[in-house]
Amino acid sequence: MAKLAPGDLAQVLSKLPKQNDENVIVGFENSDDAGVFRLNDDLALVQTVDFFTPVADDPEIYGRIAAINSLNDVYAMGGTPISALSIVCYPQKGDWDVLGQILAGGQKALNAENVVVIGGHSVDDQEMKFGYAVTGLVNPSKVITNAGAKPGDVLLLTKPIGTGVINTAIKFDRAGKNSAEAAIKTMTTSLRGASKAMQEIGVSACTDITGFGLLGHAFEMARASAVTFRIDSGKVPLLPEVLELIGQKMLTRGDRNNRVYVGDTVKIDNAVSKEMQGALFDPQTAGGLLISVEKDRAGLLKEKLPEAVEIGEVTAYDDCLIAVS
Repeated sequence: MAKLAPGDLAQVLSKLPKQNDENVIVGFENSDDAGVFRLNDDLALVQTVDFFTPVADDPEIYGRIAAINSLNDVYAMGGTPISALSIVCYPQKGDWDVLGQILAGGQKALNAENVVVIGGHSVDDQEMKFGYAVTGLVNPSKVITNAGAKPGDVLLLTKPIGTGVINTAIKFDRAGKNSAEAAIKTMTTSLRGASKAMQEIGVSACTDITGFGLLGHAFEMARASAVTFRIDSGKVPLLPEVLELIGQKMLTRGDRNNRVYVGDTVKIDNAVSKEMQGALFDPQTAGGLLISVEKDRAGLLKEKLPEAVEIGEVTAYDDCLIAVS
């Protein structure tokens, strides 16, 4: 299930009346990963919701991925998730054992992160969908948003991309064992450690890479920060076989929507292959963090996050929000 086209959604949201509440630290204006609401000077709530159709044949793994995907929005803000509400869309005449496995997989993943499921809501739906609304906590002075990237920062990515392509290929029985297993591994890997490292080292800005792809979320981050991101496509880590599968047209509808969303704010060098461009726009599930961090702190952060790869830099705004070489 693809997200609603981001450009269309942005037009709808822009027409909503302005909400004025001094306790809203982060709302939806900058398309950040979660909302943040201040309770007092030392404590704020981090709230997010996410659900989607199956991205794995195994029900238990599908539940785990849904849980990790929902938690990641809280981790991207530097928060600590504490509770979750499940969202279930399931056919009334479906196999109840399958639903039980989905719920068990999600709860197991959440409990492993010290998050408790305290309820949920279900509806009869012929198309299965599952996910969570997650609540977390954060100190208001330590919230990490997507709006703080600064010229001179470097850009780090903590997970390889390509899950959308591989999941599409799995549906058509075109994905190899290595690529399928690698996609499952990355989608079930928590960002808790990466979030903790960001809080310890201190970073300028962050977002997690999900349905709008690397370039879609980088665009939102650069726009919120009023800077230009310069991304070296040759340094962007990819899951196995991704470029080959893109060459076989294993793309999702989100690829097209994401290209329309960023429009001409993204400039891509002609030397970047069409397959690589497809990977950069590929919608991700439970993707990694894109972190903007001061250059003199990047080394310390990479020591704590050896999986993080430097993929570019931040400069003062210059003609476009994203420049890809």
